[in-house]
Amino acid sequence: MADASIGTPEQLRDPNYTPPLIKAVPLGIQHVLAMFVSNVTPAIIVCGAAGFGFGSNSPDFPQMIYMIQMSMFFAGIATLFQTIGFGPVGARLPIVQGTSFAFIPIMIPLVAGKGVDAVAVLMGGILVGGLFHATLGLFIGKLRFALPPLVTGLVVTMIGLALVKVGIQYAAGGVPAIGTPAYGSGVNWLMAGTVIVVTLGLKFYARGMLSVSAVLVGLLAGYALAFALGEVNLANVGRAAPFALPNPLHFGLEFSTAAIIGFCLMGVVSAVETVGDVSGITKGGAGREATDKEIQGATFADGLGTAISGLFGALPNTSFSQNVGLIAMTGVMSRHVVTIGGIFLILCGLMPKVGAIISSVPIEVLGGGVIVMFGMVVAAGISMLSDVAWNRRNMVIFAIALSLGLGLQLEPDALQYLPSTLKVLATSGILPAAVIAIVLNLILPEELADEATEEVSGGMAGHGAGSLPGE
Repeated sequence: MADASIGTPEQLRDPNYTPPLIKAVPLGIQHVLAMFVSNVTPAIIVCGAAGFGFGSNSPDFPQMIYMIQMSMFFAGIATLFQTIGFGPVGARLPIVQGTSFAFIPIMIPLVAGKGVDAVAVLMGGILVGGLFHATLGLFIGKLRFALPPLVTGLVVTMIGLALVKVGIQYAAGGVPAIGTPAYGSGVNWLMAGTVIVVTLGLKFYARGMLSVSAVLVGLLAGYALAFALGEVNLANVGRAAPFALPNPLHFGLEFSTAAIIGFCLMGVVSAVETVGDVSGITKGGAGREATDKEIQGATFADGLGTAISGLFGALPNTSFSQNVGLIAMTGVMSRHVVTIGGIFLILCGLMPKVGAIISSVPIEVLGGGVIVMFGMVVAAGISMLSDVAWNRRNMVIFAIALSLGLGLQLEPDALQYLPSTLKVLATSGILPAAVIAIVLNLILPEELADEATEEVSGGMAGHGAGSLPGE
């Protein structure tokens, strides 16, 4: 709810209004707290998949700390692209940028078990994919017809389904612990469970910022328990430098066809998500539709922020939807408030000790947090699917796309004879599901006889009317 002491209702709806600094600073930091955990988690997951993350005992473990640091720094930079802007770049709206979960299922197959040297392939894909993403700003409005809620909801659901396994593995002790007596121990689940219980309690019974930052507070509670149990190792914090600048081409650049295609295709999905976030901000905060200039500028900033991230060792950026909800909750539309949050992220990214502290969080504690977050990604996808008109045609499209996408993800060896590039793309699950859904949605006729699906659904074809977009 808006606070009258911050400004008048007209001022609060104005993106160019600057609240008193004593109010603007905590509001800006509030935005960072709401997205902080989600922003650094992709780096932890990717490094873990590559083999130099939690529990790996790899000499390259400090590289994860660097990637965490860059996740904060370039989320701040990309946020400033959106709030301050330059030329046609940036929406000049209170848009918070952060590291995207959407690309994780594409990144994991590219680096799985290959060590820090494989990260160069990611960075090449991020650079090219980011530049491609930026060019989408020239015609993003014309792409939206091909990505209705049926497609976007399916893609978001698939992203969440691809990640839930990671949350369970982390909560049980992490991939390096699989096959050992420690994996799935009661102590591990106690730490993860504490995070889940505290997060749920705050989400449902707290108000304001405690509710918004429930995952962060839950992680702090789990961290405190882990510390009391002697499960926290702070050795890296002492060794980390107090200040360090980003290092250009830290991981190098390597260009792979699979990485480039994967990042470009997921860039389309990310661009459409950003359009939705921009529309949500203008509707929720100012009671109006987003202008074409704002949508175009936001897409330029999204892609450019991602491309620059790849040059310095960070992962792809996108707009963060949870911060859209925070704007609606506070009623403060000021882009300058979010600028303060972006500056705070940049400062955190310049201090490796912050990254080292994050890396000291036991993987079981992080597991409790990501179980909640990845479950919410699935729930968000299902929520988007609720806008679909569930007629027989759309059910068939969804069924085929989900079956093939999820099936290939669960059984990648089914494509062992494919060239390596195509295998990486196909076994991500998300890309085949998205491509199948888009193509079928464009080519299949609008009408499908009722009996056409009753034949193959065992009488469970469903009869929900759904609702068409715009109705």
